Amino acid sequence: MALDLHLSYAPGVARRGVPARTSFTAWVDAALSVARRRRAAELSIRLVDADEGRALNRQYRGRDYATNVLSFPAELPPGVVLPLLGDLVICVPVVAREAAEQNKPVKHHYAHMTVHGVLHLIGHDHIEEADAERMEALERKALAGLGIADPYV
Repeated sequence: MALDLHLSYAPGVARRGVPARTSFTAWVDAALSVARRRRAAELSIRLVDADEGRALNRQYRGRDYATNVLSFPAELPPGVVLPLLGDLVICVPVVAREAAEQNKPVKHHYAHMTVHGVLHLIGHDHIEEADAERMEALERKALAGLGIADPYV
């Protein structure tokens, strides 16, 4: 499967402590693999600060706080077939704070947020309990394949 990953950093986002592009690529691949998506894929990941994360969460979800990851699936017109999955926005300070609170390596939390976000981009959700169980099982499988412990323990 060909993967075209666009990674960008918002102005002012410190890159210290943020995993390398190769890590994000591996995490996206892992998510797509456990979901059995084998076709070409293209997506963007934007790493943002708390202000931008909060503004996007407020604008698109009506929630006035910065959250760890936001997923924006591509909405292609009928009949248009492209490998575009959509965009992920990962809030750097929220991921760092949550990793510290959960006493886990920050890189592992980035992996979890990336896998979680990619699964949203390809149609998985966790609103209903049964859907949440399916999605979390895929997350666990993808992360285990990367040598990362169950994030829900």
